[in-house]
Amino acid sequence: MKKIFLAALVAASVMPAAAQETYEIANLATPDLTGTARYVGMGGAMEALGADLSTMQTNPAGIGLFRSSQFRATLGVVSQAEAESFANTNKTNVSFDQAGFVWSSNTSGKKQSFLNVGFNYNKHRNFNQILRVVDQLEGASQSKLTYDKFRNGLIRRDDDLTYSQADALYHESLYDTGLILPDGSFNTDAMPFYGEQYAFDRGATGYMSEFNFNISGNINNRVYLGGSIGVYNIDYQCRTLYDEQVQGNELGLNTATLTDDRDIDGTGVDFKFGVIFRPVEFSPFRMGLYVHTPTFYDIKTYNYTTLHLNDQIYDNGRREGSNEYEFRTPWKFGVSLGHTIGSQIALGATYEYADYSATDARIKTGHSSYSDYSDSDVEMNNHIRQTLKGVSTLKLGMEFRPDPSIAVRLGYNYVSPMYVKDAYRGVDVSSFGNYDSSVTDYVNWDATSRITAGLGFSLDKFTVDLAYQYATQKGQFLPFTGSDINLPADVEVKNDRHHAMLTLGYNF
Repeated sequence: MKKIFLAALVAASVMPAAAQETYEIANLATPDLTGTARYVGMGGAMEALGADLSTMQTNPAGIGLFRSSQFRATLGVVSQAEAESFANTNKTNVSFDQAGFVWSSNTSGKKQSFLNVGFNYNKHRNFNQILRVVDQLEGASQSKLTYDKFRNGLIRRDDDLTYSQADALYHESLYDTGLILPDGSFNTDAMPFYGEQYAFDRGATGYMSEFNFNISGNINNRVYLGGSIGVYNIDYQCRTLYDEQVQGNELGLNTATLTDDRDIDGTGVDFKFGVIFRPVEFSPFRMGLYVHTPTFYDIKTYNYTTLHLNDQIYDNGRREGSNEYEFRTPWKFGVSLGHTIGSQIALGATYEYADYSATDARIKTGHSSYSDYSDSDVEMNNHIRQTLKGVSTLKLGMEFRPDPSIAVRLGYNYVSPMYVKDAYRGVDVSSFGNYDSSVTDYVNWDATSRITAGLGFSLDKFTVDLAYQYATQKGQFLPFTGSDINLPADVEVKNDRHHAMLTLGYNF
């Protein structure tokens, strides 16, 4: 054992410490309402009703209600309302949303107990989004943010963790006379630049895949138990362009344009456990409980950032960066109710809660032949606690079958805001998350409301399901964090989406 321990020490090597900031982590941590068309058509409120492949990703016990095997695959079209294409990002895109199967096996001669296993791919998150904002600055400026950080002592040297890639570009290309004097004091002779107006564009593409492996079953057709292992894969690309008109100055600077191209790749894993039970033996009323462990994410990022002054790029106006970090989402808890009335009506309701202020950003500090080492980023996690809060999700849904072969579905889904009121991007946080940052903008998104509807048709062993989802969300956009001398105005932005889905199924 001593030799093995020494070998592990020799194999271990120090790697550059890196982490990420609150707003990027929050963007990666939250899911969409996706799954089969039946699940979405009912607003996702099937965690007690069960017998749908998409419950594998929420309450795994729902797979225990299957009495036969089946396969389902879902294709969708997603369109962002009131958006214009930017940087090869289109407002309308085809989306492969789901594919999976369950294999059901009877474990008793009385056909009361089943053992089921299943697999399901689900598009956990669709990152496609176009955001455009144009507004006045009235003297505030993105470049002035860098000046202000030097003025207030948040930056004194180029290795300070508050010295972002955006700061480096402005400091070296624009404030090239230096904002810090040789004695370490702020250069009071340096003058900031004042902005008149800006135009901001961001085009994001990509998705997060979720693969769930499930085992579930029931006891005497009254208690249903299940567990899933979730594996995640992140593929995210984003291009940002910030163009600022500058007031008259001695250098003859008219415009400053910061562009940023960022790629994010990552993997994650979590575990989900659930139970569904019927409190009254001869009643179809069901209750469901489930819990998700934190998702353990391992992230790699790459960015290429440029600064153009008067439409020209200078030798020191480029930055390339890459880093690796980890983060862990909070635990998630859910309770659900389900009831059927004869064979015609099914009703479902679900409540979920996750405290995102408990998200853990982690710094990678080294690796060995077997694993990476990481520690909590204390400073960034303090900012996460000040910025994010607990999120409640309410799902309501119903299904009506006027005929055994036809189903009509309606649903509603509400997600409370993740951000606290007046949250801001923590440019003052001494963290590698800031040091590696190459943009300054952020959005404090409000609550999300989703209205859903669907139709289902069955013919012998084949099924066809259709669903439509309309999601609406507002937020407050800021191009950079403000201060007493550099305060931009909030701008209300929207993220409204239409999502049409088609699921084809086969029962066997």
